[in-house]
Amino acid sequence: MNPLSKPTIPSPAPRSSRPEILAEEIIERLTYRIGKDAKVAKPHDWLTATILVVRDRIIDKWMESTRKVYATGDKRVYYLSLEFLIGRLMRDAVTNMGLMEQVRDALASLGVDVNVIAGLEPDAALGNGGLGRLAACFMESMATVEVPAYGYGIRYVHGLFRQQLADGWQVELPESWLAHGNPWEFERRESAYEIGYGGTVDVANDAEGEPRYVWKPAERVIAAAFDTPVVGWRGKRVNTLRLWSAQPIDPILLDAFNAGDHIGALRESNKAESLTRVLYPADATPAGQELRLRQEFFFSSASLQDILRRHLQQYDDFTSLPDKVAIQLNDTHPAVSVAELTRLLCDVHGMDFEQAFDIVRRTISYTNHTLLPEALETWPIPLFERLLPRHMQLIYAINAKILLEARREKNFSDTEIRAISLIDESGDRRVRMGNLAFVGSHSINGVSALHTELMKVTVFADLHKLYPNRINNKTNGITPRRWLQQCNPGLTSLIREAIGEEFMDDAEKLKPLEKFATDPSFQEKFGSVKRANKVALSNLVASRMGVKLDPSAMFDIQIKRIHEYKRQLLNVVEAVALYDQIRSHPELDWVPRVKLFAGKAAPSYHNAKLIIKLINDVARTINNDPAVRGLLKVVFVPNYNVSLAEVMVPAADLSEQISTAGMEASGTGNMKFGLNGALTIGTLDGANVEMRDNVGADNIVIFGLRADEVADARTDGHNPRAIIESSRELSQALASIAGGVFSPDDRNRYAQLIDGIYSHDWFMVAADFDAYAAAQRDVDQIWNKPSSWYAKTINNTARMGWFSSDRTIRQYADEIWRAG
Repeated sequence: MNPLSKPTIPSPAPRSSRPEILAEEIIERLTYRIGKDAKVAKPHDWLTATILVVRDRIIDKWMESTRKVYATGDKRVYYLSLEFLIGRLMRDAVTNMGLMEQVRDALASLGVDVNVIAGLEPDAALGNGGLGRLAACFMESMATVEVPAYGYGIRYVHGLFRQQLADGWQVELPESWLAHGNPWEFERRESAYEIGYGGTVDVANDAEGEPRYVWKPAERVIAAAFDTPVVGWRGKRVNTLRLWSAQPIDPILLDAFNAGDHIGALRESNKAESLTRVLYPADATPAGQELRLRQEFFFSSASLQDILRRHLQQYDDFTSLPDKVAIQLNDTHPAVSVAELTRLLCDVHGMDFEQAFDIVRRTISYTNHTLLPEALETWPIPLFERLLPRHMQLIYAINAKILLEARREKNFSDTEIRAISLIDESGDRRVRMGNLAFVGSHSINGVSALHTELMKVTVFADLHKLYPNRINNKTNGITPRRWLQQCNPGLTSLIREAIGEEFMDDAEKLKPLEKFATDPSFQEKFGSVKRANKVALSNLVASRMGVKLDPSAMFDIQIKRIHEYKRQLLNVVEAVALYDQIRSHPELDWVPRVKLFAGKAAPSYHNAKLIIKLINDVARTINNDPAVRGLLKVVFVPNYNVSLAEVMVPAADLSEQISTAGMEASGTGNMKFGLNGALTIGTLDGANVEMRDNVGADNIVIFGLRADEVADARTDGHNPRAIIESSRELSQALASIAGGVFSPDDRNRYAQLIDGIYSHDWFMVAADFDAYAAAQRDVDQIWNKPSSWYAKTINNTARMGWFSSDRTIRQYADEIWRAG
């Protein structure tokens, strides 16, 4: 029965958006919801009061959106992601509701600066990088293009760690974004589900004599729902981000407490709360691996139970599930959903296995984000079987079905059978979650054209042979509301003056800006906007780090997760070579350049943390050397998050997208930089390929080996030592790093890191160095001709509209979900 098909209750009257009315409401919330007199209210009080006023207007749209989908029976999309890097919400929500000017004026009338209080909102650091930020962009775009959708994830108490630097080393501290509550969210006590672990599986015959399996978990926790509204552009639709928090069945064991075991009495509470305390607990230990698997099952099971409950409110059974529900798995983290949805349909709702798995496959689709085999999660079978015994049975059943099909219908060889099996038997037997997601989905998509084609011949080659029509491409996108209109209001205003406002509703309408690319007057205004953004970043760096930057220098920026394949190491080695050249040839006309880095390394990733230390060691030496004469500076900005990106992206002159070709699935930072008028230097990797096609080969600087050449070099065995010895600049830079020039306190600190380049150079740092250094000098030549520089960067902004996440979501909706 439709839960909303009850006597009609009149909707509240539309709320006024006049500044004087907003100001009155802000005072009312401040007084009666926060309990503060305006005379003594602090900035954080004004922030909360303002959010509550805006939230009320969002709720009206939220309820209207929910009623509409129940009334029409439209298909819903459920986006399952372990990460949602949503960042601050106030500016996003206010802008999308069309209330920014009114809220600014209302607060100004109360003596409050909207920019000051907006800067106090904590970042919701519920993601690690591109994967989580993509999920946040997709949620906003689904609301914008009016696709009914729920996002499902985990309400981490601490999220990704807060990064500090101690003598140049990364230090991880808890990021307590929930310390003072979250005014955006609503707890839904009625949406709570039991999640089980361990135990046994019993068998009983049903009325027809068929065996029915009953999982009896040894442990149980409660998944409690917290909902956050996600507002689409112009408030046309509001969707829901539902995050799960773990709670114990019994908060306190009174017998133990009364017996004096005050710590042990809270054992169940602590065990439950650990599930949702930290994003990506380190999995280097067996305990860490178990916690990660528990997390993934926890949010997958809760989400699926919620989806099935909602479906049964409107429909009689689950035969219509694929017609009314689309479940998208964002990477392999929710892959256990394939087994869990099969279990729920079979064991809880009485379907037979074949029918249940058919429904599962027609309902679920899977986005792959990586070609790195180690990133396609696998779990030791003893762990999986102990924690999820019924799911292990179902995985074996699914595997038998797939392998028999491959042998009988496609005549697969033993080698091909081993490759597609859900069980990896090459060492300790493990469950392959990537393969499980693939076989349990009707659609498997890559996130750039190159990545999708490589999927077919690398990680999923044999599964693609078995199911040749499942892999498809959906190139990633970014929301232009946050990554142009909100983070770069100066450029947004300039574009509006030049071509009108159509681009604000359709980013592809930026194209007419092309005709201004060579206009001297427009170039001057464009340059003024860029300089103002660089001044803002310079002020931030000065206040946080005490480093003074020259806004007239080229701002060369690489911001992303620290990983060897993303090649921050190539960048810093080139900085060392440039440093040597500047000192050796002071008579040359060097372009002043600031190299800025930001990003976090996984706590257990030694080499990534060592690269951060190297960047800081190199920065200390270069920045304090008077021989450089301020022509080169290196800065690592700590604690990279969405809010920092919103300052750094608009300030970039040069965007570093230099990953080893064939290893970056897509990238979205490249799109953000390009949209904000930066020139890209990069390899033909991920979405860089499509960026070159869209902005034009003359408006991007491409260098280095292609993906096929990287693969050939690895297969044939290239000789990095010979490459290094043939390049004077590279050999000198590596020798100075390895020899301790930048680490006089520990001469051998970087010896092993540099030895890896000499011995195998897996990430092609040596192989691509000379091409990269030459490309950087080409960038210098362009920079020295401002009219040419601005023509290229303006064309980047004009031609980046295709990379809107609105376009990506429309493709998902039309070609995979059949929704909206």
